[in-house]
Amino acid sequence: MNDVSMHSGFPWLTAVVFLPLVGALLLFFVKETAVRWVALGLTLAELALSLPLWIFFDPSTPRMQFAEQVAWITAPSINYSVGIDGISLPLILMTTFLMPLCVLVSWTAIQTRIKTFMAALLLMETAMIGVFVALDFVLFYVFWEAMLIPMYLLIGVWGGANRVYAAIKFFLYTLTGSVLLLVAILVLFFHGGQTFDILLLSGVEYPSALQSWIFLAFFAAFAVKVPMFPFHTWLPDAHVEAPTAGSVILASVLLKMGTYGFLRFTLPMLPDATDTFTPSMIGLSLIAVLYGAYMALAQTDLKKLIAYSSVSHMGFVTLGIFALNAQGIEGALMQMLNHGITTGALFLCVGILYERTHSRLIADNAGLTGPMPRYAAFLVIFSLSSLGLPGTNSFVGEFLVLAGTFMWSKPAAAVAALGIILAAAYLLWMVQRVAFGAPVAKTAPKLIDLNLREWATLTPLAVLVFWIGLFPNPVLTPMHASVNHLVEHLDQRHTAVARRGTLGTDGRWLTITADGEQPPASAKSHLPPSTIGQTP
Repeated sequence: MNDVSMHSGFPWLTAVVFLPLVGALLLFFVKETAVRWVALGLTLAELALSLPLWIFFDPSTPRMQFAEQVAWITAPSINYSVGIDGISLPLILMTTFLMPLCVLVSWTAIQTRIKTFMAALLLMETAMIGVFVALDFVLFYVFWEAMLIPMYLLIGVWGGANRVYAAIKFFLYTLTGSVLLLVAILVLFFHGGQTFDILLLSGVEYPSALQSWIFLAFFAAFAVKVPMFPFHTWLPDAHVEAPTAGSVILASVLLKMGTYGFLRFTLPMLPDATDTFTPSMIGLSLIAVLYGAYMALAQTDLKKLIAYSSVSHMGFVTLGIFALNAQGIEGALMQMLNHGITTGALFLCVGILYERTHSRLIADNAGLTGPMPRYAAFLVIFSLSSLGLPGTNSFVGEFLVLAGTFMWSKPAAAVAALGIILAAAYLLWMVQRVAFGAPVAKTAPKLIDLNLREWATLTPLAVLVFWIGLFPNPVLTPMHASVNHLVEHLDQRHTAVARRGTLGTDGRWLTITADGEQPPASAKSHLPPSTIGQTP
C-alpha cells in the first residue's frame, strides 16, 4: 500500500489521531496550575495539525487520501489501516475545531479533578477521530468502544445531581448497540472473504436476506448513537446532566458517529437492504423531525430544549442520507457539520449562563439583552442559524436535504418543511423569553456580560455560521467526488439487480439475466478494485 500522506511518507493521520492520547498521558506530569493551559495548547496543536488535511486534500477523487496501512495481527488478518475521503474530512475538522472551545468553556466551570477531566477530553478526541479515519473494522470497533469510557466519566463524575443515572443509561444504550455491531462485523468477516478491510467488504455482494439481518444490526448500533426515534430517550438525560463540554462533544461529534456509520457501512455494503428499508427509515426520520420539534416546544429547561432540537435536526440528517441521491447526502453531510457548529454553540451559551445563575430554567434567565448585550447577540445569532435562516450555515444543509427529499417524495419533503416551521416556533419562543423582557429578581445581580475568554469561545463559531452560510463551496467541494461515487455505487447495484434478479440466501442468482445467460454464482462485486492509497 502506497503512503500518500502529504506525498512525503509522513504518517499524518497517525499523528492527528494519537497526539491527543499522548497529551492526555502528559497531563498527569504537569503541575495542577498549568493543566488548563497545557490542555488548551494540545488541542490547538491538534487543530493546526489537522488543517493540512484540508489544505492538501484532492477534491477531484473519491479515493482514500493520506492513507496508511501496517499489519497489526496476522491471524486473522487485522491491519492498522487509516485514510480519509470527502465524507470523513469535514467531521475530523469539526472535531479538532471544537475541542479547544470545550477546554475554554471548562476553564472555571470544572474545579475538581482537573487533570482527569482534561485527560478525558483528549482521550475522547483520539477515539472520535479514530472512528472517522479507520479503514479496518476491528480498528474502527476499538475506537468506537474507546469513546464510551471517557464520556461515561464526563457525565458520571462531573455531571449534575442525577449524573449517575444518566451516565449508566447512556452506557447501556450504547453498549447494547455496540454488541450488535460486533455481531454484524463478524458476519461480514465470514461472508466477505475473511477480511476486516472496510473497502474490500464494501465491494462484496451479500445475499439479500443476509443483508437485511446485517442492516438491522447496523441500525441498532447507529440509530442509538444518532439517536433516531424511538431510541432517543437517553439523550435528554445525558445532555441535562453532562458538563457543558460533555454536552458540546455529545451533540456536535458523538451523534455524527451514527450517521457516519450509515454512510460508511450501511449504504455501500448493504445496497439491497438499504433499498428495502428506505421507506421505513424515511418514516422514522420524519417522525424524529416532528416529534423532536414538538417536544422542544414543551420544554422549560434550556438544555432539554436544545437536546430535543437535536433529535429533530438529526432527523433531517437521516432523511437526507436515505433520500439516496447526491443532493440529499451532501445536505446530510452539511447538516452534520452545521448541527455540530450551531448546537454546540447553543450548549456553550447555556453553559456560560449556568455559571452565572446556576439555573437552566427559561423562567429564571429572562431579560438578558440589557445586562448581557453581547451574550444576547450571540444567542440570537446561533438560534437564527439553528432554525435555518438564509445566510446562515444551517440554511444550506436544510435546503439540500429538502431538495433531495423532494426528488424521493414530494409529500415527505412537505412534512419535513413543517419541521422547519416548528423549529422557528420553539427557537423564537426561547429567544423571546431569554433575551427580552425584564430580568428575574433573584438572578439579575448575577447577569454579567461575557468576559474575554467567553467571547473568544463563541466568536469563532459565529464566524463559521456566516462564512458557511454565505460561502458554502469550500465545504461542499471536498464532498462532491465521494458522495457522487457512493450514489453511483448504489445506482450500479440497483441496475445490476434489475438485470440479473435477486441474490438468494445461498449466494445463487434466482433469475436469468436480460440477455438470457445464467449469472455467475459468485457473490463478488464487479466494481473495480479498491484504489486506496494510490496517488491520484
